[in-house]
Parts: sequence; C-alpha cells; structure tokens
Amino acid sequence: MTVVDIINKVADKKRFSFEVLPPLKGTGTDKLFATIDKLREFDPAFINITTHHSEFVYKQMDNGLLQRQRIRRRPGTIAIAAAIQNKYNIPVQPHVICSGATIEDIEYELLDLQFLGINNLLLLRGDKAKEDSKFIATPGGHEHTTELIKQVQQFNNGFFADGTPIKCPGQKFDFGVACYPEKHEEAPNLEMDMMYLKEKQDMGADYAVTQLFFDNKKYFEFVEKAKAMGITMPIIPGIKPFAKLSQLSIVPKTFHCDIPQELAKEAMKCKTDEEARQLGVEWTTQQCRELYDHGICNIHFYTVSAVDSVAEVARRLL
Repeated sequence: MTVVDIINKVADKKRFSFEVLPPLKGTGTDKLFATIDKLREFDPAFINITTHHSEFVYKQMDNGLLQRQRIRRRPGTIAIAAAIQNKYNIPVQPHVICSGATIEDIEYELLDLQFLGINNLLLLRGDKAKEDSKFIATPGGHEHTTELIKQVQQFNNGFFADGTPIKCPGQKFDFGVACYPEKHEEAPNLEMDMMYLKEKQDMGADYAVTQLFFDNKKYFEFVEKAKAMGITMPIIPGIKPFAKLSQLSIVPKTFHCDIPQELAKEAMKCKTDEEARQLGVEWTTQQCRELYDHGICNIHFYTVSAVDSVAEVARRLL
C-alpha cells in the first residue's frame, strides 16, 4: 500500500505521521523505540526514517596535531526501517538521498529495501556537508533529486543503473519528495522552486512533504500556487512544535522559515524553556486544527527535540 493509499484509506479521519532519526552510532535502539512507544497509541499512518551522509570530524593525535576523519554518526536507516516495521507493524518510509552516496550505493540500498519488503521511499538530494559552502555531489553520485528519481524509475522498470536487465524484478517503489512553502534556500525564487516540484511529479512522485512551517497561510498559498501550476499530488504539511527559547533564532536560520510575529511576540514573554514548550503545544494544536478543518487528512510531525510536545498535541487532537 502506498503512502497516498494509506492517508486516503480513511480520508474522513484525522491522521498523522512522524519522522524519526536513526540512533547515534553505538547507542542502541532504546531511545528510538521509546519515541515510537510514546506516539503509536495515536495510530500513526506511517513512520519516516531519515538518513545522514558521513561528515568530517577532527581527532587529536598523540603528537597534538588534529587529524581529519570522515565518519557516519547515524548509520542504519534501512535496518532501522525494517526493525520498526517488524516490531510495530507500522508502515515505514526511509529516506534515500543523493548526498554521500554513489549510484552503486543507491542501487544496493534499493535491492536491500526490496528484499525487506519496504516499498515506500522519500527521495531527497540531502543537505550539503557542513564543511562545504554549497552542495557537492559525491563522485559517481547524483547532484539533483531528479537524477535520483530517474535511477529509481529505471530500477522500477527492470533495469540497473548501467542498463543491465534485472532478471527477477521485484515490487516497484512508490516515492514522495520534499517541498518548501517558503522556498528552498538555494532556489532563486518560489516559482522556480515549484517548477522543479512539478518536474518531480511528472517523473513519478506520488506526493510531497513540506519543510516545517509555522504560518498556515503560507502553506495554503503554496498549495493554491501548486494547483495553478498543475501540481495535483497531495502536499502533506510538515509541522514541528516550537519547544525552546533558543529556537526563536535557531529555527529560522536552520530551516529557512519565518516565525510569525504573533508567535515571536509570545515567545519573547516566556521566561523558561517549559513556558516556551507549552506555547509551542498551544500554537501547534491550533495550527493543526485549522489544517484538519481545511480538509487535510494527514499531518506529518518532525519529532526531534519535540517528542513530548508532539504526543501532547496528538492527544488534544485525536
């Protein structure tokens, strides 16, 4: 069953999905499973699992000099997706990204996912490496999500990336992509950003999930512009509760989204992080109620540093 099928199965019911991170290398799954345990009582439609490319770290050697090494802090996206699906019987949707992967790496990911019976994917370019000023494709990898989509569709059609036929093609992958109601940070304007979204739909994307936003008006305007451009696939709103005082400056910088003036004013009145968290719960609850009232049948929650808030919002809504 595709993600679109899942969220449309009971279109008159309020549903939600959520994103989790694979555990940090060596830390085990207890914290991850505790997150899922806290949210599964609300019958999530699916769980989205991020993936992360390797990054440079600096380690001090015995002689006092620093040595630069490349490591992956959060490996195991595919294995974690399989573990969640097996343990909880909740549909999973792992990320497959261009960043840090060669075409061959991606091909093996697709094979592993197919063997595990995981057929819903979120295809992304991925973030640029922290040490780079702009995104740099891995040698032998893809520079754009559209190139990744082309590889997945070629795989779906029974061919490996080099054109070799797949002797026993398995079940095809269904996939979604990301979109940005306040435009991607690298896009020159929103219209061009949406033009690329239309291209991804035309290449086979079934749905899009938005970057987080705090102003529903921007989401509604984005959806209307998308429809005018011929974008007919579902656009799932991505929401993250405001949770800490520090997020007042960090969130706009990190996620390239505005915090509405009304929310900013109230946040400035908060004296503690707990007061800020409660403000975030109230704001997100009202935000989600408005989205549901406008016929949205699934809301996607970003849970990092906000699991308790998401659970509280879900409890109020569902």
